[in-house]
Amino acid sequence: MKNFLSASLNPHVSVDCVVFGFNERKLKVLLIERERIPKTKLKGHKLKLPGSLISEAEDLDISAARTLIELTGLNNIYLKQFAVFSAPDRLSPPEDLSWLRKTSGIRVDRVVTVAYYSLIKISESNITEKTIWVPIDEIPELIFDHNRIIGKALNVLRKEIRTEPLCFELLPKKFTIRQMQNLYEAILGEKLDNRNFRKKIRPLEFLLPLDEKEKEVNHKPAQLYKFDKRLYDKHRRVISGFNL
Repeated sequence: MKNFLSASLNPHVSVDCVVFGFNERKLKVLLIERERIPKTKLKGHKLKLPGSLISEAEDLDISAARTLIELTGLNNIYLKQFAVFSAPDRLSPPEDLSWLRKTSGIRVDRVVTVAYYSLIKISESNITEKTIWVPIDEIPELIFDHNRIIGKALNVLRKEIRTEPLCFELLPKKFTIRQMQNLYEAILGEKLDNRNFRKKIRPLEFLLPLDEKEKEVNHKPAQLYKFDKRLYDKHRRVISGFNL
């Protein structure tokens, strides 16, 4: 089986996925342990981004989507190609390259990786025991150039969330304005003025107030809202109007 799989892999091209999630007021990234070591609880050894060498018969987008389905159990989630990483020395240090050769079963010398970022609701994902959500500001040293890939993905997300309704891919289906602001602050890495934030989102037709409020909270319950994609597609009102 291993020989068959090895023969079907392209030793020069891979996909890597930066999967963003949000909870507890923190932006998080899904990481996977490099090797399964019993009873470690993901401590004491390197982590990596979800990804793999592509199959010779597999489209890049399909390979990335398959990787996420296998890890999260989710289908039809937000997934976007954002960069290609091709530095000749990106597979260093030597021990990480040795691990890749061992696990793939093929001679790998140089790999160009096509990077994607994905946005998912953590509460809806069904991640495996080999994965862990890590806050964006607590990410340890990863294998290869995966820290650099995450940094680039975050920069792209910070830019695109100002012009696309990406926040609704990370928020629950029903959310408060405070939760929405917390998400923007976590992504942008800065504090936003409460009054100014509410003023700028108030005109958005696709943000619908519900006849519901928060439950089981230790403060005054806030009104809940939902995102209406049909109205967004109709009006195409971009979030760049926030000027956050």
